[in-house]
Amino acid sequence: MQTTPPPDNGSDQLSMVVFSGDFDKILAAMIIALGAAAYDMKVNLFFTFWAINALRASDKKAKGKNFISKMFGFMMPKGPDKLALSKLQMAGIGPALIKGLMKKQGVASLPEMLKTAGELGVQINICEMSMNLMGFKKEEMMDYPHLQYCGVATFLSDAQDSKVQLFI
Repeated sequence: MQTTPPPDNGSDQLSMVVFSGDFDKILAAMIIALGAAAYDMKVNLFFTFWAINALRASDKKAKGKNFISKMFGFMMPKGPDKLALSKLQMAGIGPALIKGLMKKQGVASLPEMLKTAGELGVQINICEMSMNLMGFKKEEMMDYPHLQYCGVATFLSDAQDSKVQLFI
């Protein structure tokens, strides 16, 4: 009996919308991204809305922001170490407990995962429209070797060429 190969459903590529700014959801996105990169998949992450907070550098500030933009920046977490959990926040203790468990179990921290993602060539695209709505500026974002600013058309183009598309 002769079998035919399955149809090609795209390249060896993962495209993911990272929408949530919750620590545990960003962590899940990074674990999936690193796993895909380890399997030699091209990985494109499209950070939009609340997820952009994970990419804000804690030591950078932007000038020329209006009052609303300053307030958004003040009220939002700044960087991967400041994100809250989606469940069991426990007045801010929840993230510290999870991070402690991760360290005890030898799981890389979120900043370490981002560093590894950069080394593996994971592309991070930041949604310019979301950045503009929230009043964030490029100079506030972390240093990352494969970072670009784009619109949804870039994500759609990447997703069209991907075997796997996810939304977190």
